[in-house]
Amino acid sequence: MKRALFAATAAALIAGSAATYAANTPAAGDGPHRWQPTAEDRAILTDARIVALKTALKLTPDQEKLWPGVEQTLKSVAKDAAQRREQMAADRKAAREARQAGTPADPIARMRTAADRMDARANDLRKIADAADPLYKTLDTAQKQRLNMVLHQQFRGMGGGMGGGWHHGPHGGPNADGPRRG
Repeated sequence: MKRALFAATAAALIAGSAATYAANTPAAGDGPHRWQPTAEDRAILTDARIVALKTALKLTPDQEKLWPGVEQTLKSVAKDAAQRREQMAADRKAAREARQAGTPADPIARMRTAADRMDARANDLRKIADAADPLYKTLDTAQKQRLNMVLHQQFRGMGGGMGGGWHHGPHGGPNADGPRRG
């Protein structure tokens, strides 16, 4: 049953991604274009990541009872992040229009806005940690290793997924000069 669900999710993800990519790819001669995922794309990818995480953990029946709270929190946090992304896009558009109208940028307001966004992300991470803690305490060593591997692979390089924007490799990581925007 789990394999069928995972296979169906993967097939939907691949089909949806291919269709979205084709719809968002410019015709030849339109110049360079970077694909931007839609809200629907992000929701599909979030659901796929949650299914992959649960599948990798291979939860016991007792652990399965703790999963719904974790899953609901992950979905709720993703929804909140999507709303913040929409607001950020609207803010960028308003700032662009203000610059074009000759209004100078307010660096203090920008710092406050950035701090508010960081607070929101920190609160999201606390929500996830609080929801996942009871389940995490029941995981065996192999499950914890798979959890770390899945989280590292899913959120590496996303510039702000659960990995917090850390970039690993020769030029960055937790022991380098600090977080970098990706």
